[in-house]
Amino acid sequence: MFLSPAGENTDECGCMFEVAKKIAAAPAFRFFITAIILVACALAAIETYPEFEKKHHALFAFLERVVIAVFSVEVAVKILAEGRQPWRYFQDGWNIFDFLITAACYLPYDNQYVTLLRLLRLLRALRLLSAFPKLQILVMAIFKSLPSMGYVWLLMAVLFFVFGVAGVMLFGKNDPLHFGTLTSSALSLFQVSTLDSWIELLNIQLYGCDKIGYEPFKHLCTSPQVMPWAPAYFIAFILSCVFILVNLFIGIVLNSMEEAREELAELNFRERDANPREADRRRAEAAIEKLNASLKVLQIKQVKYAEKEPKRKKR
Repeated sequence: MFLSPAGENTDECGCMFEVAKKIAAAPAFRFFITAIILVACALAAIETYPEFEKKHHALFAFLERVVIAVFSVEVAVKILAEGRQPWRYFQDGWNIFDFLITAACYLPYDNQYVTLLRLLRLLRALRLLSAFPKLQILVMAIFKSLPSMGYVWLLMAVLFFVFGVAGVMLFGKNDPLHFGTLTSSALSLFQVSTLDSWIELLNIQLYGCDKIGYEPFKHLCTSPQVMPWAPAYFIAFILSCVFILVNLFIGIVLNSMEEAREELAELNFRERDANPREADRRRAEAAIEKLNASLKVLQIKQVKYAEKEPKRKKR
């Protein structure tokens, strides 16, 4: 039986697609790509040390070309792994993300756009997100939680507005630097929400601006007042804005993480249903690899035991 040239090309393409699929699914290939991403991160970090970078510029330029070449090969392998449906590669958002970052490395830049080029190189560090499934779940959870977080942000804006206006009314005369206007009051409340140095703001209200906190700004302290009830204001804001809202954020993110995990599980099930033989083959290959590793360990132990046995007999 003789094959036509068209048949030969079909077989060659099929073999090429199978090889690309095996390479793309191999754990060693993923580990290698992750290592190259770490190298790209190291190169981006080295650029922040100009003297060291100039001293070894030739080496770093070579490594830069290697990184770009490896990323390009990775994209080509993953596209070939889709067989005669290469457009399926672009159905995954993470693949689009990797493709855009890789394509950006080939854009022409003049010397005046060196900073932009360095920023694009820095974006390659974000490829670590696509290298680890756990990180993908976290990123998906954050994006899925954005719609629900909108209402939390709205609630936070209302609280900042209410407490900001109240702060201007209550502390504006005593503390014009921090509560003189709505803008400065909102910024001060943002500082309080981070729990950073909020005690200093409280002490200014407790003891007056002429006693504490206004050493460099004595000219602004024109109407010092003592307000023993100021802790109630700050404690109410911290309890309502910091603890309650932060717990709401955490609850929304955790709920989104569960939804992201369920979506990934559904995608895996769909892939198995779409191509059950391929899924079974991957499982079998993984099991065979584990068995081979166990057999190698047993063989090494047998060799060591065989070497020790003659010595025991001589004794």
